[in-house]
Amino acid sequence: MMDILVLYYSRDGAISEMAKMIAQGIESVSDCHARIRTVPAISSICEATGDSIPEQGPPYAKLNDLQECAGLALGSPGYFGNMASALKYFLESTTPGWLAGHLAGKPAALFTSTGTMHGGQESTLLSMMLPLLHHGMLIIGLPYSHNALNETRSGGTPYGASHVAGLDGKQAFSQEEKALCIEQGRRLAETAIKLSRK
Repeated sequence: MMDILVLYYSRDGAISEMAKMIAQGIESVSDCHARIRTVPAISSICEATGDSIPEQGPPYAKLNDLQECAGLALGSPGYFGNMASALKYFLESTTPGWLAGHLAGKPAALFTSTGTMHGGQESTLLSMMLPLLHHGMLIIGLPYSHNALNETRSGGTPYGASHVAGLDGKQAFSQEEKALCIEQGRRLAETAIKLSRK
């Protein structure tokens, strides 16, 4: 069984829901398993993080999750066109894996959610790509050959799956947003399998 890591930070729940849909797409591919992990919130006044075990939801990611995965789906809400500080803080701790090349040559996909249609979804996805490119990962986008990308009037970008959550964070997922999340997980898993056969 090939493990694909779905790593995310979610404050209001939309990214958590997207992670589940991406996991569904991953697990639609034979011999692929989605390992879902999150990261703790960090303090805005110092580098203190939350408890080592979350009260609910998936476990917190550890560096060995990155080493053991065959691919990575990385998700964050967009804050002023950038990834959440909690996710950036975790990524900044991955230098040992970067030095060892643990992620080099593995496929990666990205997903995000913002409160508004023009809340910086694409720049948030691009901000998450940068550390992954430094790790030597191969970025998997969403092609326009998937019809939902042409039809969406809500979230969805060629850079990765996205969702418009509304200012209260409670807007329902559109059918196109759901389809693109599942498709992204499927493409990531299929790419990981192809790369493993080299």
